[in-house]
Amino acid sequence: MPFIRSVLHFLWMGLTVIPWATAVVITSPFLSPTRVYWMCAGWLKVAVRGGEFILGIRNHVIGWENLPTGQTSPAVLLVKHQSTWETLCMPALMPHPLAYVFKRELLYVPFFGWAMARMDMIHIDRSKRSQAFSKVVEQGKRLLAQGTWVIMFPEGTRIERGQTGQYKNGGTRLAIETGAPVIPIAVTSAKCWPRKALIKTPGTVEFSIGPAIPSQGRQPDELMREVQDWIEAEMRRLDPMAYPSDGGGASHQPGATVRTPTAP
Repeated sequence: MPFIRSVLHFLWMGLTVIPWATAVVITSPFLSPTRVYWMCAGWLKVAVRGGEFILGIRNHVIGWENLPTGQTSPAVLLVKHQSTWETLCMPALMPHPLAYVFKRELLYVPFFGWAMARMDMIHIDRSKRSQAFSKVVEQGKRLLAQGTWVIMFPEGTRIERGQTGQYKNGGTRLAIETGAPVIPIAVTSAKCWPRKALIKTPGTVEFSIGPAIPSQGRQPDELMREVQDWIEAEMRRLDPMAYPSDGGGASHQPGATVRTPTAP
């Protein structure tokens, strides 16, 4: 049954993305960047809702009160990365437009990439590292000033459940350069949608939004260690079965306010 559900959800995403992306490509020249973003986020909500009904995956979010509330209040979201699920969910869940930092090769993916190319995001050439970060800072400052939150996966790639990747300091460097606070977010998506897995299983994915960490006067590596410490401790609290050698997880208990945001 999980195999059939997984195939059906894959087909659901494929069948819905084609007309949606086509509409984005055709209409985007006549729309504002914000309207284009929410149009694309609309398809992500369709994909996530399909995951709920077809795959039986539910989202449970805590820590909403830790997000900035001003319309143009900046934030750099640094998110644990275990699967494709959080990539789909974050724009569908967050109340502000998000700008991913991603490799430009994704723009060439049929339909999905073509729609992404119409969005105001930060695509980089990884082969040109110094130029790439300069582009991240330049575009990041502009996006953050207009109320778009920048989202990055500090581990750089999807990590197996129960494992910790190498946290890179690009996100904290951007936060320090722009003065934006860092919001760490722990995600337990691998419980239902493991890394590179074809078969997904029903269950609840928890998103825990941590307290904002000021970036002014900090050093990138030191700030990233604080982000990593919070995320990895929270992962052990949320998913203790994945970390048996750690004795069940951390002792801290972040706030647990649960609500559903309404996108503009």
